[in-house]
Amino acid sequence: MSDDSPLSEIASAPTPDLEEEMAGKLASAREIIGKELRKVIIGQDEVVDQMLIALLAGGHCLVTGAPGLAKTLLVSTLAKVFDLSFNRIQFTPDLMPSDITGTEILEETAEGRRELVFNRGPIFANLILADEINRTPPKTQAALLEAMQEKQVTVAGQSLILDKPFFVLATQNPIEMEGTYPLPEAQLDRFMFNIVIDYLSEDEEVAVVSQTTGAGPEEVKAVFSGADLLKCHAVVRRVPIAEEVVRYAVKLAANSRPGQPHSSAYINEWVNWGAGTRAGQSLVLGGKTRALLEGRSHVSFDDIRAMAAPVMRHRILTNYRAEAEGITAEAVIKKLMEITSEK
Repeated sequence: MSDDSPLSEIASAPTPDLEEEMAGKLASAREIIGKELRKVIIGQDEVVDQMLIALLAGGHCLVTGAPGLAKTLLVSTLAKVFDLSFNRIQFTPDLMPSDITGTEILEETAEGRRELVFNRGPIFANLILADEINRTPPKTQAALLEAMQEKQVTVAGQSLILDKPFFVLATQNPIEMEGTYPLPEAQLDRFMFNIVIDYLSEDEEVAVVSQTTGAGPEEVKAVFSGADLLKCHAVVRRVPIAEEVVRYAVKLAANSRPGQPHSSAYINEWVNWGAGTRAGQSLVLGGKTRALLEGRSHVSFDDIRAMAAPVMRHRILTNYRAEAEGITAEAVIKKLMEITSEK
C-alpha cells in the first residue's frame, strides 16, 4: 500500500478540522475500491456501499440473503481489496466454541517435557467471515460475542488480544429456512448493520452467468491496507456533526421502544423490543462515513435516514400481532422516519 493513496492522505491530515478537500479524497478512494470490487461483484451497489461504510466506520456486519447471492464472494473480495488477513468459518450444527477461538493441546518440548500450548483458532485474523452463522446453536454463536465487543478472546483464563483492524462479517440465511437458529438479541446488537441482499435484475443475472461460465473475472488487487483502515476510523470520528442531527438519530432509536411515555400507539401494538443506545451510535457513525464517501465534511439528516434500515432492522423485534398483520421491521422503520421530527 503506497503512502500517497487517498486514505493515507486523509489520515495524515495535521489539523483536527476536516475540510471539503479531505472529504473529496475519501470519495476518490471510494471510486478506487468500487472499481476493484466490480471486477467480481455485479450489481448490489447499495449492499457494497453499506458494507464499505461499516468497514470504514469500524463496525461488524450481518448479511442476510438466500443461498447463492454471492454473500461469501463479496466478503472475500473485500478482504483482498483491503489486503486483510482473512479466515472463513463455516457454521454448522456440530461446530464448537473451541473451533472458533482455539484450544490448548498437549505438546512435548525439546527437553522431553509435556506442556499445554495454545493452538489459535480462525478468529485470529483481520476479517472473519462467519458463514451461515444461524446454522449453529446459540452456545457456539456466543463464542463471537467477546471478540466482537472487546476485540479479545479468553481461553483457559487468559485474555488474548486480537489483531487490528478486526471485523466480523457474518452471513445468515432467512430464518424461515429449515435448520436455522435465530441469533439472540445480545449478539444481534453487536452488528452495526444488517445488510439485506436480494435477487439481481435479469440483466445483472445475465452478466453474472456470462462471467462465471466464461474465462473468469479479472484479478482483484489490494489497493488499501489494514493500517489505512485504522487511520480512517479515527478520521470518521472527527467528522463534525450538529447537535440536532445527533438528537434526531437518538430520537429515531428511542421512538422504536414500546412502553415508554413517548411511544406511539403503533409501536406499542407491533413491537416487543426496540433499538437500544448502540443504534444511535451506529446511526451517527454510519452518517459520518456516508458523508465523507460522498465528498462532504458534514453530516445531514438524510445521512441518518439512509442508515436507518441497515442499523435498525435487526434491532427491532416485532410481535405476533405484527406478524399476523404482515407488519415487518422495515415497515416500522419507515413509519418511524415519517413521525420523528428533525426539531
